[in-house]
Amino acid sequence: MAAFKYLLVSVAFLWSAAFATSTDQLLEEGRIDEAIASLQQQIKSSPNDAQAYNLLCRSYFALSNWDRGISACEKATSIDPNNSLYHLWLGRIYGEKADGANFLSAASLAGKVRDHFETAVRLKPDSVPARTDLAEFYLEAPGIVGGGRDKAEAQAKVLDKLAPAKSAWVRGRIAEKKKDQVEAERQYRAAIEASKGSSDAWFNLALFFRHLGRLPEMEDAINHAAAAQSGQPEALMDAAEVLYRTDRNLPVAAQLLRRYLASKEKVEEAPAFKAHFLLGSVLEKQGNKQAAASEYSAALALVRGFSPAQEALQRVNR
Repeated sequence: MAAFKYLLVSVAFLWSAAFATSTDQLLEEGRIDEAIASLQQQIKSSPNDAQAYNLLCRSYFALSNWDRGISACEKATSIDPNNSLYHLWLGRIYGEKADGANFLSAASLAGKVRDHFETAVRLKPDSVPARTDLAEFYLEAPGIVGGGRDKAEAQAKVLDKLAPAKSAWVRGRIAEKKKDQVEAERQYRAAIEASKGSSDAWFNLALFFRHLGRLPEMEDAINHAAAAQSGQPEALMDAAEVLYRTDRNLPVAAQLLRRYLASKEKVEEAPAFKAHFLLGSVLEKQGNKQAAASEYSAALALVRGFSPAQEALQRVNR
């Protein structure tokens, strides 16, 4: 009987792992409608599945549906309060909602962001994403809700050993806040060196140049990001969006997006439906309405209710 019970537990564990993998893949591929339907079914059969609630939260995060996402993330942390990742995502989605809230609501939400980021770090002190997000919060938030450059610097010191490139990025942000452009650029270049020229480190330098209006240098940094052999795949989509927003080199923006969509390295942070929509926007700006319509339709095939793509498709089909 004990062996039979062990077998049942093993089968349940393997099934749960396979379910999580398949749902992760749906998120990475930007198939958010399918992911939500699958997760809701999983939660219906297993109401205390914290992992399913966390993945559901992240699905709603991709759709910018903050309220539904918060509800799902809160459920994940209530079921498994000692999971660092769940607190990290709850802090992230509180932060996104705070960005669009009025002053009083934003202040209240900022306190929750801080609490959950700090909890994520406490539960997993070696988590680079948690420490990086916490450092960014400390930099952006006013002192009244727990922000402070000294606190961000403390996180950078810990990141010195965990992830030197991220540590340099945090120090670059601190220098920007101090309006020390020379030091900021030095730190962003230090991040490039520490990461051995990763795409995301080059992209962060490109963002810095954009903020300063140094657009030719921004384009050069984006070219380096595109040519990088390592780094985060979402840097390609992020770089394309910067080119689109600044109306610079739209053919390269389209090329980067097509490359990302054709790759096998799609990631949750750059959902495919948003890449299709952005590519459609680039093509529309270039005057190719037919190709733009195709990309908007591709976005809607992944997320039927994605209103920006719906509106854009109607516009180009007029």
